[in-house]
Amino acid sequence: MSDFGGDDDMGDAGNYEEAMDYEDEAVEPDIYDEDDQQHQDPHAADEPDAVEHNQENNVVVSGDPGAAAAAAKSEQMNTVKSMKDKKVPNEKRTTTPYMTKYERARVLGTRALQISGNAPVLIDVEGMTDPLQIAIKELREKKIPLVVRRFLPDGWYEDWSCEELL
Repeated sequence: MSDFGGDDDMGDAGNYEEAMDYEDEAVEPDIYDEDDQQHQDPHAADEPDAVEHNQENNVVVSGDPGAAAAAAKSEQMNTVKSMKDKKVPNEKRTTTPYMTKYERARVLGTRALQISGNAPVLIDVEGMTDPLQIAIKELREKKIPLVVRRFLPDGWYEDWSCEELL
């Protein structure tokens, strides 16, 4: 078989341009076409990401997200137990008193955001200006006024203050 198309049934092996098919092909549209943008949700950019942080109680939510969603849904439906009734008493908590790396990241990020928004700092900053470094120092000295809420698979939750967690 030849690169010039001489092996086909046409028998004209010498004419390369006739062997090649030069048809005008339509140019494919870009991946991000204007029509595709019209089909997207127009309100998606307006809504901020859902944050599971309760500002008035200084609670940072942790644990099973499905259990948290189920607990919030059952609270909306006014079932047998309200959200406050599903709190595990402090003396009967079953989870470990260790802060996970995810809880630590969430607490530090939340506290750094508060500090950058001119929240009062609870330690001596000694000339530090980075909100994240200030939050890390507050956590090291166990001065962060946040509560980690751990949802359990059965819909109940445990509250741990940052002072209690190691």
